[in-house]
Amino acid sequence: MQNRPLEALSQRRQRTEFRLRLAAVLIAAAWMTGCSGKAEETRPAAPADLGNVRLSDAQRGHIQIHEVQNTVFHRIIETTGVVDFDNDQATSVLAPFSGPVSRLLVSLGQRVKKGDALAAVDSPDFAAAISAYQKALATARTNRQLADLDQDLLAHNGVAQREAAQAETDAANAEADRDAALQELVSLQLPAETIKEIQLGRKVARVEGMIRAPVAGTVVERLVTPGQLLQAGATSCFTVADLSRVWVMAQIFGADLAAVSVGDAAEVNSGIGSKSFSGKVDNIAALVDPDTRAVAVRVVVDNPGDLLKKQMYVRVRLEARQESRGLLVPASAILRDDENLPFVYQLQADGSLARRHVTLGSRTGDAYDIAEGLSAADKIVVDGALFLQFMQNQ
Repeated sequence: MQNRPLEALSQRRQRTEFRLRLAAVLIAAAWMTGCSGKAEETRPAAPADLGNVRLSDAQRGHIQIHEVQNTVFHRIIETTGVVDFDNDQATSVLAPFSGPVSRLLVSLGQRVKKGDALAAVDSPDFAAAISAYQKALATARTNRQLADLDQDLLAHNGVAQREAAQAETDAANAEADRDAALQELVSLQLPAETIKEIQLGRKVARVEGMIRAPVAGTVVERLVTPGQLLQAGATSCFTVADLSRVWVMAQIFGADLAAVSVGDAAEVNSGIGSKSFSGKVDNIAALVDPDTRAVAVRVVVDNPGDLLKKQMYVRVRLEARQESRGLLVPASAILRDDENLPFVYQLQADGSLARRHVTLGSRTGDAYDIAEGLSAADKIVVDGALFLQFMQNQ
């Protein structure tokens, strides 16, 4: 009986401790719930998808709307090219005789007339050719005199017919040799005055060979130096070209090749000042360059003032003669998103402006041909699109 009060006291203590522990748990739970709610309130919200842009009446005054239309146009292809000589007007000068170069008589860029001396050559070919011509002249004169004498004797029965015929044949052969020797001197470009002196039987001084310009033009290449030994008919000495017209070899890639044809107009810009040069497509190569995978398109260009130089890099703008049809959109309307994909802002029925991704075709001047993404009669922003993109990204 005495232990009952003690048991009752112990049970009351246990219940009190249980209540205290339960209260502590509830307080801790409430505190953690409060902290969790505060964290959710300060956590930044996930970015929402970009919606349409809506403008006030005042803001609409800063943009320009364009209605897309199906348009007929001539494609413009812009590329690069390299200047070259017009090989139809450029002549490579080969050495007409052998021997060492004694003097160079012209410099690069110098204009020459047909027949002007370009270089002097100490050639033994001249002495041999002059000697052969002198011998041929003497032999032809002697044989002709003998043939004429036999003809006179034949008329008076002083010689047989066969002997007179043989003398005539010998004279004809000697005259043929004489003419061949003369042609050799002409091919060596011996001055006419010197040839006349030889024909008159006068002694001529040692002749220095001259390499002469075969055409009028500009010396654009000098390939020999003093003392260099030349080989007749094999050594290239100079290149003389008419630079009033040049070739520009433009590089066209497969996507644009179908739009280019012979006769298309071209405009060449060298980047020197604002001057441009007009030309026309003259030839389209039949083979693809294995290194660049491009096709060379030859443009013939007038070159007043010789401003275009060989190996100069230039910009080439080709305008196709054949017509194309498509949806042309000003380049100012095209923007790029975060993934570099092109898009435009299209006017919606409710007056808002929405992004519309497009597929770009070729560029023609300041406009793009839209391959996919738009239809005729669509209305897009062509001025102020960048302002809309800035507003939308805020």
